[in-house]
Amino acid sequence: MKSLPTKTGLVLVKILMGSSVALGAGDPEAGKTVFAAHCAVCHATAPGENKIGPSLAGIVGSKSGTVPAFNFSAAMKDANVTWDDADLNKFLANPVDFVHGTKMFVNLPSETDRQNVIAYLNTLKK
Repeated sequence: MKSLPTKTGLVLVKILMGSSVALGAGDPEAGKTVFAAHCAVCHATAPGENKIGPSLAGIVGSKSGTVPAFNFSAAMKDANVTWDDADLNKFLANPVDFVHGTKMFVNLPSETDRQNVIAYLNTLKK
């Protein structure tokens, strides 16, 4: 006689299968390469080093529009987003759609590239 899965087990399976973002499956080393090729022209990774875009040092877990000494759009200041993996994924997929009025217009269409960049950004926590 087979035993039926428990409710807790079913919930866990649903969570794990329902979101690649929740798995944190990105590769930080691959993300560093993608970042260098697509993001570094506008964003630095050193704290306090703003370029065309804000420094992304410690961006994961921070509130939108709060990087010191960067002139954010009103839309980004008012977005009230705390940057977690899921919101970073949405923003990187389509910044203008996620925060209407953002100055950022470049996106990362590849899910794999986004997950890798997010994994890399997670290594930049302060």
